[in-house]
Amino acid sequence: MKIRSTTEEDRDVFVATVHKAFGRFPETPDEDGGGCWWSATEMDRNLLAVTDDGRPIGTAGSYSFELTLPGQVVVPAAGVSAVGVLPSHRRQGVLSAMMRHQLTDLRERGDFLSVLLASEPAIYGRFGYGPATYTGRLTVQRHRAAFAEPRAGIGSPGSPGSIEVLRRDECVDVLEDVYDRYRRAQPGALSRPPRWWALRAGQPPVAAAPRYVAVHRDAEGNANGYASYSLADGTLTVDETIALDDIVFVALVKFALGHDLVAQVVFKHVPHEHPVRWKFADFSAGEASHHTEWLWVRLLDVPRALAARRWFTDGEIVLGATDPFLGDHGRYLLTVRDGRGDCVRTEREPDLSLDVRDLGAIYLGGTAPSALVRAGHMRVHHSGAASLADRLFRSDVPPHCVQWF
Repeated sequence: MKIRSTTEEDRDVFVATVHKAFGRFPETPDEDGGGCWWSATEMDRNLLAVTDDGRPIGTAGSYSFELTLPGQVVVPAAGVSAVGVLPSHRRQGVLSAMMRHQLTDLRERGDFLSVLLASEPAIYGRFGYGPATYTGRLTVQRHRAAFAEPRAGIGSPGSPGSIEVLRRDECVDVLEDVYDRYRRAQPGALSRPPRWWALRAGQPPVAAAPRYVAVHRDAEGNANGYASYSLADGTLTVDETIALDDIVFVALVKFALGHDLVAQVVFKHVPHEHPVRWKFADFSAGEASHHTEWLWVRLLDVPRALAARRWFTDGEIVLGATDPFLGDHGRYLLTVRDGRGDCVRTEREPDLSLDVRDLGAIYLGGTAPSALVRAGHMRVHHSGAASLADRLFRSDVPPHCVQWF
């Protein structure tokens, strides 16, 4: 077996192989080649595993995304996707070989962060990825959806704005603009490159599936939020609700709950800690479900990654980080002053020992280090190390990601 990089000439073979690995058949693309999840594949970033006689048996790809870190820092990140091995060649080391080859390539490209969505979460921890953001669904029965009066006596400040209902194909430019402004301020959010919108690659509302879109505009007519939705059998399903502030989010929720011929509304990709549930007079009116991990993060260069994000508590901590998959081990001194972090290798004894997968999990502030200590995954070397790590690694805004890739 050998692993090689792909070119545009390998596109058909690459697409056919990854579909065969998952037991599926490719969709028929539009006349212009768009409309399929794989249409935005960057062939110069992909790998193909082949047998000695040239038969393709595995694939691994990555997209060139941007990831927003705590403190509204936007950095490049490799979005790993299209990873698959034919059923006839599994458990023979093909996947591990591709993952090692890919991580090495990404490092050589200069990437210091890699992210993915795990179709099988049990697999990717051993390659150094940790779950860093979480998401879920909120299902609301319309007859229980009355909103409570704010107990602090504070109403909605400013103009409530307006909502316009459009078809998805009538407002792609609005969707693209609003999402881009949203993701730059939201830790954990990924970019949606223009070619994704142009090729309609991904899931709704990026994909061209029929959707109505409630576009929220401020008093000056500027779009500052949207909700993409469909209605079937009395259930209105909102693919995603993107809003530049909580007031706009609530306005879009009220719009969905006020729709005629609807018995219940399902909001996808709602963070578990989102305050919208507290808006209901009946707290249990919003039924949270499908709470799961979403974006997995891997650090490829620990000092660069830790220096890149912003921090919200001064202090210093020595992390003893092991990377069994790539054979890296080191002690890193993280020093935070005035929101900026400096990270260097050190010979000092560690305050906290952890696996690189756990470092990925806590990196965006979505997983508390103390939770992993309590789970037995991190080792503290003195009292207070876990609480110090909690204070240091917290985010100003809880991380969240809605992008599918």
